[in-house]
Amino acid sequence: MRQYSFLAMLVTIILFSCSSSNKTQSTDEWKPLFNGKDMNDWTVKIHHHDVGVNFGNTFRVEDNMIKVRYDQYDKFNEQFGHLYYNTPYSYYHLKLEYRFVGEWFKTAPSYTLRNSGVMFHSQDPRTMPKEQDWPISVEMQFLGGLSDGKPRSTGNMCSPGTEVVQKGTIVPSHCINSTSKTYDGEQWVSAELIVLGDSLITHIINGDTVLQYSKPQIGGGVVARYDPNIKQDGKLLSSGFIALQSEGQPIDFRNIRIRDLSKQFKKK
Repeated sequence: MRQYSFLAMLVTIILFSCSSSNKTQSTDEWKPLFNGKDMNDWTVKIHHHDVGVNFGNTFRVEDNMIKVRYDQYDKFNEQFGHLYYNTPYSYYHLKLEYRFVGEWFKTAPSYTLRNSGVMFHSQDPRTMPKEQDWPISVEMQFLGGLSDGKPRSTGNMCSPGTEVVQKGTIVPSHCINSTSKTYDGEQWVSAELIVLGDSLITHIINGDTVLQYSKPQIGGGVVARYDPNIKQDGKLLSSGFIALQSEGQPIDFRNIRIRDLSKQFKKK
């Protein structure tokens, strides 16, 4: 518990330094993952399709954004998709903005309404069989409000083929709700993720820390038809791939950038 508290303190220091107006901080430390022009640094994997097949032009680049669309689909047919950045990371601070747009694709599962996310510590998409539905990964889940006056948090945690620890024990549920506000409509929302290898994970929405947990590891269910050699339950996840999600709701992503924290935190 002392180690966890120390890491939480260090994350607070990182957050303060990143938000500070101190002119001595180098902006070169932030690397754009998306160049606003193409997806040459990214790889698509969609359920029912081989890696690299961008079925239905699901992921596309327009107006300096990565857009997720379904206008070339007949039926959704559980074609859950992910767009993976080609370089894995371990200790980092990720920033991006997202907004839900348009109409939900009605043949998708009902839980995908105004639902998307960013996966991290993911397995390499090239290790996924064609019929594997979800990557073994941890998800920072994005949910949009339903304009019904009911709270619906975003920046939650979901765990396809993984588990995480809170208060010293493995969380039994597949998802953990954050403490975020509800964001209705098509407004842009800022999401940040601070990942310290297999230690502390912090979720931030519009500048507010909304969730923390630790020790991401392989385990649990949800993911199906995976290669059993990859799903080694109990193995701590200290690094992996970052991926944007498509699961039935049109969404836009922009200003995707990362700051490598390995020099500050990684054990030598």
